[in-house]
Amino acid sequence: MNISYDEQLQPYLASLVPPRPPELQAMEAYAQKHHFPIISPASGHFCYQMTRMIGAKQVFEMGSGFGYSTAWFARGVRENGGGLVHHVVWHAGLSNQAKGHLGRLGLDDLVKFTVGEAVAALREMAGPFDLIFMDINKDGYPGALPVIAEKIRPGGVLLVDNLIWSGRIFDEADQSPATTAIREFTQLITQSPNWITSLAPIGDGLIVATRV
Repeated sequence: MNISYDEQLQPYLASLVPPRPPELQAMEAYAQKHHFPIISPASGHFCYQMTRMIGAKQVFEMGSGFGYSTAWFARGVRENGGGLVHHVVWHAGLSNQAKGHLGRLGLDDLVKFTVGEAVAALREMAGPFDLIFMDINKDGYPGALPVIAEKIRPGGVLLVDNLIWSGRIFDEADQSPATTAIREFTQLITQSPNWITSLAPIGDGLIVATRV
């Protein structure tokens, strides 16, 4: 039985990720066991690389889960000489879980934990941020873009997860709010003169956009 390119791509990308600390691997195992959505290891490594590439010291996460993506950003910030990563999640239990993981990774001194709605939290921050990561409820993507544009510095990078949406964006019959919002957001940011944007087929599709 032939295996399609799509079926081979993500496992191949995952195989290229350097060895990870046991705590990160435990977080991946937990997410798989409990069907908790986190970015893929390849996406995490990409986020870390982008953090290093632009020398990011101020990072804001919109939808941080139990801290898996936060760990990748915090590692990059530490290697950039220090700074702050904002871990923002709506549930206090997830925030506490993240504190435990990041503490065991020795990265919690670089993280500010906020419990609340991500767009509202970003709106209240002074900024500017070097890097913003978005992985909130998908129907909130289009409305978040103007707030992000105000809070990210020129030359800053926006990373947005789930833009391929497990292939649902290709199904014309899928007009659900989440899928429709992802299509709308993708068109908004790729057609805007304020952003230089590419969609990388890593994980579930990662938008990489530079603020002009």
